[in-house]
Amino acid sequence: MKFTAILALLLASTAHGFTVGTVGRSAMRLNMAEDAAEAVAEAVEEEAPAAPPAPKGPQKVPCFGATPWIGGPKFVGENYWDKLTMEYGSAETGTFLRAAELKHGRSAMLATLGFAFHKLGLTLDHISPHKYLSVSEGVTFADLAAMTPLDAMKHVPAEGLTQMFGFIALFEIYELTHKDGKLVQDATVAPGLSPGGLTGDLGWNPLKVEVTDRRRLSELQNGRAAMVAICAWIAASEIPGSFPLPLPW
Repeated sequence: MKFTAILALLLASTAHGFTVGTVGRSAMRLNMAEDAAEAVAEAVEEEAPAAPPAPKGPQKVPCFGATPWIGGPKFVGENYWDKLTMEYGSAETGTFLRAAELKHGRSAMLATLGFAFHKLGLTLDHISPHKYLSVSEGVTFADLAAMTPLDAMKHVPAEGLTQMFGFIALFEIYELTHKDGKLVQDATVAPGLSPGGLTGDLGWNPLKVEVTDRRRLSELQNGRAAMVAICAWIAASEIPGSFPLPLPW
């Protein structure tokens, strides 16, 4: 009987010791895992770079169309660009200014071609089947061909100038009222009057020409050259000796 009691006590103490030891080791492992996870999290927090502070004040607006030059592209008039887009306006102001330059360049390219055709004798009196530009005003194409280009423009009747203005206005109205080639009808403000709405891109590309940055830059550069050329040609035509280089006419 005594042996049985002693054996029961030994088994109970052994089981108690095993249980306590196992629980203790499990708890120790759990604590170590938690400590390791905390250490890893702290290390990640220390290694993660701090977020840069938010920029203060107006930010510089990048400009497309820098002029290729020795040593890299140069942006002529960058100080004025920064003033207009950062001090007096915003990035949308820059979009409007670039569209204005693009349209002026296109107009100058047309004017340059018209001026050159007139000076080279490629006038409508040799092309048009009609003799008169205006029968009511008695203006013939031959009369205009005998004048300088600027004088010829001055003698175009008011109705003719109105037709030119109306033709140009159609494109402007289209850009004011359309977006992505579609007429916008449910907007309270016309797309062209919203910030950044006027870009000079009418979305009309029937030949599916890929519009790359190189082509955009070429159009800008040709427009800039045409603006300088037409100003020089008009000055040379109206003020003899004002242009120092000889012209082909």
